[in-house]
Amino acid sequence: MFLPFFEQLRQHRVPTSLREFLDFLGGLQAGLVRYDVDGFYHFARAALVKDERHFDRFDQAFAASFNGIEAISVEAVVEAMDLPEDWLRKMAEKHLSPEERAEIEALGGFEKLMETLRERLKEQQGRHQGGNKWIGTAGTSPFGAYGYNPEGVRIGQHESRHRRAVKVWDKREFRNFDDDREIGTRNIKVALKRLRRWARDGAVEELDLPETIRSTANQGYLDVKTRPERRNAARVLLFLDVGGSMDDHVKVVSELFSAARSEFRHLEFYYFHNCLYEGVWRDNARRWTEQIPTMDVLHTYGPEWRCIFVGDAAMSPYEIAMPGGANEHWNPEAGHVWLERARDQWPAHLWINPVPQQYWSYTQSTQMIREIFGPERMVPMTLEGLTQGMKLLV
Repeated sequence: MFLPFFEQLRQHRVPTSLREFLDFLGGLQAGLVRYDVDGFYHFARAALVKDERHFDRFDQAFAASFNGIEAISVEAVVEAMDLPEDWLRKMAEKHLSPEERAEIEALGGFEKLMETLRERLKEQQGRHQGGNKWIGTAGTSPFGAYGYNPEGVRIGQHESRHRRAVKVWDKREFRNFDDDREIGTRNIKVALKRLRRWARDGAVEELDLPETIRSTANQGYLDVKTRPERRNAARVLLFLDVGGSMDDHVKVVSELFSAARSEFRHLEFYYFHNCLYEGVWRDNARRWTEQIPTMDVLHTYGPEWRCIFVGDAAMSPYEIAMPGGANEHWNPEAGHVWLERARDQWPAHLWINPVPQQYWSYTQSTQMIREIFGPERMVPMTLEGLTQGMKLLV
């Protein structure tokens, strides 16, 4: 029965193994969920999906496999009449409010509703539009689609309109979790969590359970031991390209910056334009009056820092290759010289590019920077790209 569901998961690129699928079937056989479509959905997702990046793909596979739960053909309704009465009752209890159940009881009860549906299916010969009796659309009959009735049975409708049918399945709440999508602050945080170097520092704050047990056993009485809390000790140096073509990516870069500031306790940042040269700055409003020599930055932060450049790498090739090639000032040394110095100073380096990866080959400057940093060390600003990049920095 569930093999088509397994095939849908594979078709939608949800990496579910056969072992996980067998565990899912075992849970159903053990009765972990019954008479509850929502419960079945959440159980299936917990058993078959191990990474939240794949939640949206799972939702699509689930909808493709079990779409009949929310919208069924008239012919299928005939078969549905053979569903166990207790299952139908439990579904009604779950998805109808007390007021709606009272209305149904006033009309003869749930049995009367289903009995009337059987009779209408036998009597009706074709499609019906409007009205208050036949199974059709845009009417007030209790049966059909695109109409209104407080105790209705929805038939053949793609999505809910009044949220009054017995069961509805048309939500996709995790669209932005997919690997292939540009991501918001929340998802960037998920990816940045991959870069962690745990260390214990600060005041004594948390219980050291193993040491408490050992000391209590030795002393013969409760001897509570504490220790400093673990914190992420990763040190991150962030260089952000601003202005020009980067204006198109302000929103996503701002989200990355916000996520990085909340995730990394040790974070330093500087701005540059197009390519790294002899000066960087912290305040864009004072970029010409309060520049910081790049050489000072190179001498301030040791090789243990993780260096991340964020930029579209789109510029004139001369800005990278030639002295004086910068478009805003005269640079005594070529941009590639400064990029190579940064690469050598911080071996754990990365370039995050907000431009979709399929367009990188059309820009010569992008290819030049990839040669300087290494092709694998330029990643796209997607959840998958950031996850890959954080692994390179660990």
